[in-house]
Amino acid sequence: MTISQTIRPHLPYLRRFARAVTGTQRSGDACAVATLEAILASPEVLDASLDSKVALYKVFLGVCGSVLDKLDTPGTDVGDPRGARWPTHRLDFLATSPRIAFVLSAIEGFSADQIATAMGCDASEAAHLLQQASQDLASQLVTDVLIIEDEPFIAMDIESLVESLGHRVASVARTHKEAVAAVAKKRPGLILADIQLADGSSGINAVNEILLSYSMPVIFITAYPERLLTGEKPEPAFLISKPFRHEVVKAVISQALFFDQTSAAPEPKARSRM
Repeated sequence: MTISQTIRPHLPYLRRFARAVTGTQRSGDACAVATLEAILASPEVLDASLDSKVALYKVFLGVCGSVLDKLDTPGTDVGDPRGARWPTHRLDFLATSPRIAFVLSAIEGFSADQIATAMGCDASEAAHLLQQASQDLASQLVTDVLIIEDEPFIAMDIESLVESLGHRVASVARTHKEAVAAVAKKRPGLILADIQLADGSSGINAVNEILLSYSMPVIFITAYPERLLTGEKPEPAFLISKPFRHEVVKAVISQALFFDQTSAAPEPKARSRM
């Protein structure tokens, strides 16, 4: 099997991971591309003795680790490893290493040993980083959440999860029209959106219409996340796969709020988070 064949199935998830730890599509994709360029230049950096996904993420963290460390300094511009400039991020709650460990565990499904391997540390340090992340996440900002979901039981489940994190559910919308009307009535600080809605309308279209007037983080929910990570723009920065695990929902909500720089600002802005 060629290196290309080995890593190809993992690329959509590497891009998702890169965006989660950097906060934007642009910066995440820049790191993912830098990782692939490093592998093409020196194929031996991809450790064949490891699980292929773990080996790929280890290369990613080796290539972009020093760049990601700069995110620990609020207000710092982070340089693209290929020469471009990245947006500034406000990371008030979780330092880079605990965030990486948390995302590897909750979203990518890595075991503690796999996290240690990918991050180049021992298992006890990986466990400590996960514990630190959990403690820091408890201090996350509270916000109002709009749920766009047409399945009542799923909507109730998501609503319960949102409230368990200390957030408030502003509204539950079943259609494009209801979603737009809900935001006009009460602007949320976060949107959780299904793709296919009750009346045949699209959650993506509803979100795009909302983002023409307001800026807020959005998490899309779909049974086929790979179909939304096609390389075409715009793409969602945050995805949850159906059927979802509760830990994943909690993790992605926290990640989305980490990188939102406007959740506390009441003024609407025409800026997309996709």
